Amino acid sequence: MSDTPTSDPKPSFRSDVTVELVKHSASDSDVLWAARVSTAGEQSLEELQKDPERSKGLINFLMRDRHGSPFEHNSMTFFVSAPIFVFREFMRHRVGWCLAGDTEITLESEAGNLRRRTIADLYRLWHLGVEDRLPHSAGGVTWHSGAGKWMAQVHSGDKNHYLGLYENREAAESAVVEFREEHPSARIPKLEPVRGNQVRCYDEETLVATRAPIVDVIESGVKPLIKITTESGRVLRSTVDHAVLTPEGWRKAGELSVGDAVMAAATAAAPTERPVPPSLRRGIGVWTSMQRSQLINDVDVCHLCRGSFPREELALDHVIPVASDLAQALDEANLAPACQECHARKSAEEEALARQGGKVAVARPDAIVSITEDGEEMTYDLSVEGPWHNFLANGIVVHNSYNEESGRYRELQPVFYVPGEARKLVQQGRPGKYEFVEGTDAQQELTGRAMEDSYRQAYEAYQEMLAAGVAREVARAVLPVGLFSSMYATCNARSLMHFLGLRTQHELAKVPSFPQREIEMVGEQMEEHWARLMPLTHAAFNTNGRVAP
Repeated sequence: MSDTPTSDPKPSFRSDVTVELVKHSASDSDVLWAARVSTAGEQSLEELQKDPERSKGLINFLMRDRHGSPFEHNSMTFFVSAPIFVFREFMRHRVGWCLAGDTEITLESEAGNLRRRTIADLYRLWHLGVEDRLPHSAGGVTWHSGAGKWMAQVHSGDKNHYLGLYENREAAESAVVEFREEHPSARIPKLEPVRGNQVRCYDEETLVATRAPIVDVIESGVKPLIKITTESGRVLRSTVDHAVLTPEGWRKAGELSVGDAVMAAATAAAPTERPVPPSLRRGIGVWTSMQRSQLINDVDVCHLCRGSFPREELALDHVIPVASDLAQALDEANLAPACQECHARKSAEEEALARQGGKVAVARPDAIVSITEDGEEMTYDLSVEGPWHNFLANGIVVHNSYNEESGRYRELQPVFYVPGEARKLVQQGRPGKYEFVEGTDAQQELTGRAMEDSYRQAYEAYQEMLAAGVAREVARAVLPVGLFSSMYATCNARSLMHFLGLRTQHELAKVPSFPQREIEMVGEQMEEHWARLMPLTHAAFNTNGRVAP
């Protein structure tokens, strides 16, 4: 497989960000319908035409008294083009889909071994350091019956350190803590890395299990949860917006009902070659070869690794193996390009399974038996590399809501961010009270020149590594966060209001916010789209201090 660049593009520079509304199901009538569903909800779609002032008053009441759930029954998907550092701000202030901290994520090693960690533990280890598996220095507090007091002591190095007797336990414990802070251990800990972890995910075409690297683990804030319990006893605690895989495709957790099914971890009999006679298999192979010219472009994408290859380096792969479903053996829709390396590996895996006659990990429907509200608590989410962007949460297949362009599968284009003249460059004040002011002409010139020179040098190094055959996923490490990327972000009106409260500065806001200007530019454009879709809800948001209900 070669990662040689197909062209030699020159760097270009931008000072703007763009936000496009690509699809939506969002209007003020959605809020009215949800609020009145217990009485005359079916009539609310006509309320805007019948009595606009009454509708305006109801939406304002819901916003003012913080009745949040009616604002969640809608959806907006945005396509955002911005520098990479803006997306890091998105990931710090999530607006969409989240899971409870005790949700267990299934991790899979290269050897296929499975283990589980809670998503809260993954977040802690990802951001706060790797796990230290050695015990802490011995020491503690015990009751000294002879003295009638609490005794503090610590074993550190090769010595026992007596710290004294104390009237109460808290004072003795404080002495132990102070000693450990003043005498840190000099031993070399055995550390367990977590940033190389991969999750079990599923090919959404075949429903067969595979692996995907974790890109990031995100703490998403305290949010209301629902609890979904399935027939097999699995429990998923998530926000109503979190996407769950069902037999009909992706659906939000809040849209599901008792009796619906979610896709969950299961096993199935491995494919066997016995039902396919050798002569029939040869015939299928000849027919498949005849489809190459019409189904593979001159340069096409491998459906397994997402890399781009010339036609001569691609084969036609049966997405659902012939042995698994003979009826699809001659179905063109079941054929997709695959590079030689991926095709050989997939074929070998299928042959091995056929010989073993054992089990293969798949996703299967699991019926929902109950859905209940489950309070509010800190929530988390994963960002997972493509092409499938899903993972197992308590054994149920869920999606991450943050799909950013991946430099692992395609050559990144040299478009970089340089601040425009209106961008204030100088920061003054103390933390929490920063003020940004205009920069001088000299500062503006220096910023533009330094950034452009740095970008050119970094991209030249990236191109040089690709030309030398270095994999894209390795070469991309030299690129700066000022590189433009793109992503899809999906949210509802309530989560968008929460995002705007954090990421825009506005004179009507009850709670002041001081966001980085570049993500504020994204927020402003998202707000413009939303205001056109839901003008009454947007007006109520402003009237009530721009605080999400």
